[in-house]
Amino acid sequence: MEGRSVSQAVQVSKKLPRTTWLPFALPHITQAEIDEVVDTLRSGWLTTGLKTRRFEKEFAHYVDVPHAVAVNSATAAMHLALDAIGIQEGDEVIVPVYTFTATAEVVIHCRAHPVFVDVDPITCNLDPLQLEKSITARTRAIIVVDIAGLPAEMDAIRVIAESHGLPVIEDAAHAFPASYRGQRVGSINELTAFSFYATKTLTTGEGGMLTTANPEYAQRAAVMALHGISHDAWKRYAAGGSWYYEVVDAGYKYNMTDIAASLGLHQLARSTWLLQRRQEIAQRYTLAFSCVPEVITPPNPIHCVHAWHLYLLRLRLESLNITRAAFIQAMAETQIGTSVHFIPLHIQPFYRDRYQLTPESFPVAFQAYQQAVSLPIYPGMTDEDVSDVIEAVTDIIKASKK
Repeated sequence: MEGRSVSQAVQVSKKLPRTTWLPFALPHITQAEIDEVVDTLRSGWLTTGLKTRRFEKEFAHYVDVPHAVAVNSATAAMHLALDAIGIQEGDEVIVPVYTFTATAEVVIHCRAHPVFVDVDPITCNLDPLQLEKSITARTRAIIVVDIAGLPAEMDAIRVIAESHGLPVIEDAAHAFPASYRGQRVGSINELTAFSFYATKTLTTGEGGMLTTANPEYAQRAAVMALHGISHDAWKRYAAGGSWYYEVVDAGYKYNMTDIAASLGLHQLARSTWLLQRRQEIAQRYTLAFSCVPEVITPPNPIHCVHAWHLYLLRLRLESLNITRAAFIQAMAETQIGTSVHFIPLHIQPFYRDRYQLTPESFPVAFQAYQQAVSLPIYPGMTDEDVSDVIEAVTDIIKASKK
């Protein structure tokens, strides 16, 4: 957008249709990542090692928290977080219903019970007004999800959590590098889980990170992430390492590899630019779609830095003569990929049947799901790509008004 104003950038002229497919999401990989991975392959040390430890240290510094534990997914990070705070069979853990299944499944893996809570109608994040009503004598923790990369309203949530003596685990799978009231996500709550999946704002292909200011939580997570064996046992094959180790608990196989960390180190180094590019795309989308009354643009409150993992457009279906599925199909016919985030958990067969839920059990989440379409937003998109998305959306909406 160099040399152009934002208003000029969103002016879309009629042109020939796209002839190539615009994917919904693509990772942004440079030669630096490739070179680092090759260096790791040539080193002969492929699994957890010095590069993983360096990545942990640099990530912790970036989000301004003392401890970071690199793992193979955000799901692993959340499971380790629940283990660290001692969640046991029969405990209850608050979970927003508008999220991916991983947020709740880790609770079930602990033989505990996810207690679903509806979300705010604007942000789709956990609704603090619904949170307190769901706390019982068996509640042991609250999981908060930062949908699309927008931090949840942590001031209100933390007041409630602290009044009940409950730790907060933040599912920040979408939220690197987001901030809330000037504080980096990752340093706000007792434990925070990040995702580095292929489509995320920072990718290691598959991977995740658990951050905490609590050294005991960090130590427990590091041990449990590698079979519950004594800390730093990964060094046993290195020069100066010891063959001896002790199994202190029945742990998991959740460790990150140095190959993945090689990607993460350079993704982290470019994180400011990666975020800025997402912000530029989101700004163009919002400026264009704010003039379209048949859609709702995502919130972007001034007290937050939105990570823009997703651009969650919502359709006012009552003003349109097409369904959400038909809108997605029409976008595909213009060679543009989209997705839906998320199908709320209370209408997924497993949770629906296990907990005897109906769509009306959580009406806000259900309505948001019915309206939601995620548009392409990733740093490798060109300005022309963004213009194509804007034109496609506006043309489809215009042709589908009631």
